[in-house]
Amino acid sequence: MNHPAELALHQYMEDAVHGKSTMSDKTIDKVAQDVADALKRQFGGLKRGNFKLRMSNIGRPSCQLWYEKNKPEVALPLPTTFVMNMMIGDIVEAVFKGLLTEAGVAYEESEKVTLDLGSKSIDGTYDIVIDGAVDDIKSASNWSYNNKFASFEELKESDGFGYVAQLAGYAKASGKDVGGWWVVNKATGEFKYVPATKLDVKEELDKVQTSIKRVESDKFERCFEPVKEKFRGKETGNTILNKNCSFCSYRYDCWPDMQELPAVMSQAKEPKTVAYITLADEYKVA
Repeated sequence: MNHPAELALHQYMEDAVHGKSTMSDKTIDKVAQDVADALKRQFGGLKRGNFKLRMSNIGRPSCQLWYEKNKPEVALPLPTTFVMNMMIGDIVEAVFKGLLTEAGVAYEESEKVTLDLGSKSIDGTYDIVIDGAVDDIKSASNWSYNNKFASFEELKESDGFGYVAQLAGYAKASGKDVGGWWVVNKATGEFKYVPATKLDVKEELDKVQTSIKRVESDKFERCFEPVKEKFRGKETGNTILNKNCSFCSYRYDCWPDMQELPAVMSQAKEPKTVAYITLADEYKVA
């Protein structure tokens, strides 16, 4: 375990399994109110797609932010599951805070803060503060829970959603220490704490400053190059979409020649689909 509060949470949840835990009416009412507030926000005519730099997006790749600002019309449409996923995250956060309360973990509630970057002021609302350190609460798929949130290093290596810079911004804006991420597995109900012990706030905010300049520039710059495809450890001569671009809503416009094809070297009955940027001559369809 990476946080003292984890033990208290596990003890509370173990007692709940055996019918020994209770939850006060006050906590239940607070969880219910937080969920109600989320429902009103998500289904209350919330405008989506209007570009604005905010704490939740300043750490995303500058190429993606450039598109959001300058060519939003070419984005892939949001799926009908989008709002449900947002609600799942809101519900997880509300319930998790209730568990912390009943487990006896003292924390400060979420608060809106403003990050002053000189020429820019960026607003955001952090989730919680425990022992003077800012923490975020994230709900994650099973894959993300076990891979992306395996450690701070793994998260930073492939941080397409900008979680690291977001946490750095919250810490700087609030004048509090950097904490980490409470992560809940949506598939299994597991939870863990991922500490951001090696997060360099200055380094991250310097990156944000550079990113903002690129976003406000008239010139588009890609952040990631294609990756050489390998099969059984050997290069195939093909290049594929960088994994950091996989969830970008603008990838088809950014890479107009991209082809999504069954893996050309695979011998499986149902090969996985691969986003190819270039194909060696022997793999091109006549």
